[in-house]
Amino acid sequence: MSATPPPQRRRIAELQAGERVDDQVFRVAQKDLRTTSNGSLYIHVVLADASGQLLGRMWQATQGMYDSIPEGGLLHFRGRVENYKGNRQFIIDGLRAVEPGTCDPAEFLPRTRHDVDALWNQIKETLRSITSRELLLLVGKFVNDAKFATDFKRAPAAVQMHHAYVGGLVEHTSNLLRLADAVCPLYPQVNRDLVLAGIFLHDAGKIAELKYETNFEYSNEGQLLGHIVQCVLWIHQRCREIEAETGKPFPATLEMSLKHLVLAHHGKFEFGSPRLPATSEAFVVHYLDNLDAKLAMVTEAIAGDTDAASDWTGYVKALETRVFKLKATETPE
Repeated sequence: MSATPPPQRRRIAELQAGERVDDQVFRVAQKDLRTTSNGSLYIHVVLADASGQLLGRMWQATQGMYDSIPEGGLLHFRGRVENYKGNRQFIIDGLRAVEPGTCDPAEFLPRTRHDVDALWNQIKETLRSITSRELLLLVGKFVNDAKFATDFKRAPAAVQMHHAYVGGLVEHTSNLLRLADAVCPLYPQVNRDLVLAGIFLHDAGKIAELKYETNFEYSNEGQLLGHIVQCVLWIHQRCREIEAETGKPFPATLEMSLKHLVLAHHGKFEFGSPRLPATSEAFVVHYLDNLDAKLAMVTEAIAGDTDAASDWTGYVKALETRVFKLKATETPE
């Protein structure tokens, strides 16, 4: 008698409310032990695979159950998908361990749809157009660092907010450089060289801030320093290296202006920006960064919405609104 074939894998993006899941492997992106209004424990998890994420809950939980769930690891899950306030949630009825070596956690990480090598080459081509010798030398210190390039092409741009997938950082950076090439000619008072260098480096510290081998999470360095401070430290270090190699001081105002672009790119103190934008170039970098991030959130909200009957997505906390799913072929009245 032949063995029973394993159940066909259902991707998270394909799961619909009302559907049962009998034995599927998901990555545990996050977990939290919480208390209901009547005092009982339940487990709140974020399940993930390469297609997206799904909130999950396990009722009547215990501390032991919670401790057995590996954050960033893989588990077999059994349960059902429900609709909760316009969004899907997964009610967990059971779970079991995944046998070592049977699944690769990296295969359950979401990835960019684009060719990361092509994006990286496009970034390098744009950066070659920088006319400032000093900025070109500084950017080259990063571009020609093999480990930096490898990490830059693999890193997500965030843990959750936008471009939160393998290759997200190189995709986000490529988008911003293309936006800058479209915007800078409209404002001749803006230093294009500074904008390009600032865009390239503004999120570069995320290759150290984030861990992205089996799960997206913050490294110790990320929690203690953060990507903004880390990048400013890198810029300072590379400028000193250039001074040692050339025997000339790196232009102080240029170095300070570039550091400011990194320090101010979040735009507001409450968004983690150590400084507010104070130069034309800093405003350009901040608003282009915000534009690409917000549009990525809108696109991802629509793509991840499974309620085909509604013209609206569920509430998107980062955008502080639901998103209207206007079709590209439709014209607003």
